[in-house]
Amino acid sequence: MADSTNQQVLDVRAGLSHALGAATTSLRDAQEDREKALARLRRVISAATARREKVAAARDERLREIDERHRSDLAAYAEAAANAANRAAPGAAGDEWTDWQPTPLDMAAELRVGRLLLPHPEPVPALVPLLDFGHVVVRGDRRTGDDVVAGLLLRALGTAPPGRVQLIGWDPEHLGGGLAGFAPLAPAGVLTFTPPGGLGPLLDSLTDHVRRINESVLAGEYTSLRELAAATHRRPEPWRVAVLLGTGELSRHEQAQLQRLLRTGAACGVHLVIRGLPVEAADGIEFITAAEGDHSRLSSAGSLPVRLDPGPPPAVLTATARRIAEAVAAGPAPVALDSLLPPVEWQESSATGLTAPLGDSPQGQPVPVTLADYPPHALIAGPSGTGKTNLIYAWMGALAARYSPVELAFYLLDFKEGVSFARFAPGRRDPSWLPHVRLVGLNVNTDREFGLALLRFLGDELRRRADAAKRHEVTNLAELRADDPDGHWPRIVAVVDEFQVLLAGRDAVATEAVDLLEDLARRGRSQGIHMILASQDVSGIEALWGRPALVAQFSLRIALPRARRVLAETNSAAESLPRYHAVVNADSGAAEANKIVRVPAAGDRDRWNALQHRLWRQRPIELSPPRLFDGDSVPRLTDSPDYHSLVAGDSVQAPVVLLGETIDVAARSARTVLRRAPGRNLAIMGTRMDEATAILATAGRSLTAQFAPEMARFSVVCLDQDARPAAEALKAELPDSGYYDLDNVDWLLEDLAAEASSSWPADRPHFVLIYAADALPMNRNAELRTVLRQGPERRIHVLGWWRGAALLREALGGQASRTDPIGAWVALDVHGSELAPYYPGTGAPAWYPRPWRALHFDRSVHRGAEVIIPYGAS
Repeated sequence: MADSTNQQVLDVRAGLSHALGAATTSLRDAQEDREKALARLRRVISAATARREKVAAARDERLREIDERHRSDLAAYAEAAANAANRAAPGAAGDEWTDWQPTPLDMAAELRVGRLLLPHPEPVPALVPLLDFGHVVVRGDRRTGDDVVAGLLLRALGTAPPGRVQLIGWDPEHLGGGLAGFAPLAPAGVLTFTPPGGLGPLLDSLTDHVRRINESVLAGEYTSLRELAAATHRRPEPWRVAVLLGTGELSRHEQAQLQRLLRTGAACGVHLVIRGLPVEAADGIEFITAAEGDHSRLSSAGSLPVRLDPGPPPAVLTATARRIAEAVAAGPAPVALDSLLPPVEWQESSATGLTAPLGDSPQGQPVPVTLADYPPHALIAGPSGTGKTNLIYAWMGALAARYSPVELAFYLLDFKEGVSFARFAPGRRDPSWLPHVRLVGLNVNTDREFGLALLRFLGDELRRRADAAKRHEVTNLAELRADDPDGHWPRIVAVVDEFQVLLAGRDAVATEAVDLLEDLARRGRSQGIHMILASQDVSGIEALWGRPALVAQFSLRIALPRARRVLAETNSAAESLPRYHAVVNADSGAAEANKIVRVPAAGDRDRWNALQHRLWRQRPIELSPPRLFDGDSVPRLTDSPDYHSLVAGDSVQAPVVLLGETIDVAARSARTVLRRAPGRNLAIMGTRMDEATAILATAGRSLTAQFAPEMARFSVVCLDQDARPAAEALKAELPDSGYYDLDNVDWLLEDLAAEASSSWPADRPHFVLIYAADALPMNRNAELRTVLRQGPERRIHVLGWWRGAALLREALGGQASRTDPIGAWVALDVHGSELAPYYPGTGAPAWYPRPWRALHFDRSVHRGAEVIIPYGAS
């Protein structure tokens, strides 16, 4: 029992020991597992910590990379945006006000109003499109909005050529005060103000302008003026910017017109800058919400804040406005004369008319001008300095390059003081001339007789052509040229500058000139004779208005800037023309026929000389230089064709005395023929000694040229000591001549009286030239009268100078019936009323003395007296 108990105890102990061992083993294993688990936990924790640190480091690195890329991209985008803005708004469109200057651009640019506030230091301008793009509506703070409007307008003006942006202001609340800084532009027409109640008419006029542009300019392949300007490199119309600074409700009509302009205006160069009027968002409209600080917004910039620029400095604004106004007043630079010339010269026929471009239209196309049966004649008007002479040059150059001298002939007359047409005649430095020119008359403002002579010449040419047409049974020049191809029938263009001088006054010259001009204007059209009358004075144009039959023939009207009365009364197109522009109207000035022409600079002497020399070298070899008449020049006897035609001979039955140059189209000398007939003496009357002695010298030299030596006698009598040098100089040139003065003139008169009283004529003529014949002793007048009455039939002729018409009459006996011995006379400073005793009929010649002019009358050939110019020293 005990054994079993002990056994049991042992078993229990063994079991306990075994259990304890197992438990210890299990505990040890569990502890080992725990250590392993703890070690693993530590490893996991360590790995997790390391992973977290690695991930955090990677995250931080990635965030740094992202931040760096963000900064880099933002800088690049900001730089690109700034560069794009600088390209889109170069120069005056985007420069800061601190160094701002006008910089006209070839095309419209976007305009800066401020800067975008990006989280980057790179400044990015905030731009808005206006010219050629759309419209701008300004809302928000009024003062800031005024600065925005002023800056927009100044930048728009500064980026366009002067005058190419025109502003129209409507400011009913402040009566234009919102645009006060732009006031210097108003006199030049760049800025106009609309009265408070004029919004409706303003919108109507702008709408009509858009309609006109659409119908006339954009009727072809272009959809906007911007496309047209890009294709042709020329903008045909200026931009019009209407600045509407009002408030309140619009009428239904005004709202409709405003919406129409907002839709269609930009394509036609009409733009609106609006502040205060209700406008709904639409394409092409930029909204600017003005606020102080950094809270402004642009509709095109989304939610980006904008800092608006301050307004332009007043000094910059005023100076720029004045500079633009001065440039507009001066006008745009003209194109070159070469733009009017054809590729090949002298290829046109003038049979049916003359057509040549006068300049370019606003669309850049040549504007042809025609002289033909209709319109037959032209009237040009423009105040001094507006380019009238330049326009005439340009027209002549275009015609001369197209038509050869066989097809076209010019006759040029300038009544103003100047040498505008001198370049067309040969000169001392330049021997060339325009081959088409047949006559050049300069400085004829005191020689109206020369204008009358031109009209008489053209009248004779008209009759010659009309007679030829009648013989060929045709009616006009085209038919005559076709029927008579060998005849020389060029079209004639007579240009008369300051023509009103010829028509001024109520004298015989004006009366005859009007009659001749009316006949030429009415009948010349069919025979190829065309008149171009030009004037710079309103009174010049008005000289025609009292003659409706005459002015009706001048249906081609050309008005230069500020010209008046040349167009129709209601046609004011010339009032706003810039320099080097003209209105060409072929319908007597009716507004519907207006054509605006930009005239090239034809006055440049180098360019003109190049053309003239080229045409001169091509001239027909038989063509003679034109006749040049200069009223300010004293002609010379050695230049007279009539003097050179005198040939010396042993026997001359009717010697010719040359006296001076006639005022005529042809270079012709005034003459008196000394036949063996009563009265064949010459008297010079007047106190101007230089002219009197010059006429006597001309007479003596022309007589000497007709006689072989010792075939004529000459006696020079000088009774005035002041005239002695001239008399002695003439005596030295006369062969077989004697010289007499107060000491020995008695002997000469006794011999002459005896010879004149003889029965037979002398074997050779005897010419007695007397200086100051009125100084002859009274007791010798009877002998002188005998010589004057009887001498010419005995071949004794007296050529005397009396210092007054009354002194001559006294020397002749004091009665009108005793003036017959003087068959020819020349009057200097003697008034017409004093010449009545020597003039046929009961009247007196219309003569008002003027320097170095004389009145010549020869009873044997003249119906009326003629004005001559004494020849001066050779």
